[in-house]
Amino acid sequence: MSTRTVTVASTVGLHARPAATFTRAAAGAGVPVTIAVAGKDPVNAASMLSVMTLGVEHGQEVTLAAEGEGADEALDALVELLATDLG
Repeated sequence: MSTRTVTVASTVGLHARPAATFTRAAAGAGVPVTIAVAGKDPVNAASMLSVMTLGVEHGQEVTLAAEGEGADEALDALVELLATDLG
């Protein structure tokens, strides 16, 4: 399993538009991806509702995980996305 940790750059965290952009990218990643924050169980990164329930704020670290062929590339792309201000 591949993992990446990234600090969320969006000024509004993963709420509304940034969460929608992220979940669309995760859904199109070609491999199942999970996202987690400290103290909470990982959730499906392609699920808008699941990502929103994490309550990720600006500057908070999240951990992405994926398994399968293309997992590293998918995670690299998602990390790049989260490191950008999507707000």
